[in-house]
Amino acid sequence: MGKGDRRSKRGKIYRGTHGNTRSRKKEKARKKRRQGRSAEPQAPGAAG
Repeated sequence: MGKGDRRSKRGKIYRGTHGNTRSRKKEKARKKRRQGRSAEPQAPGAAG
């Protein structure tokens, strides 16, 4: 689990590749998810 490991974040950085472990738009995706949760109206009768 180091520079040679293709599945680890450090290995992805070393090789200069991206994937599930090191996605390119990580911060933007997180912010969108957070904003989407609070902005979604709840269904009537769901709070209970």
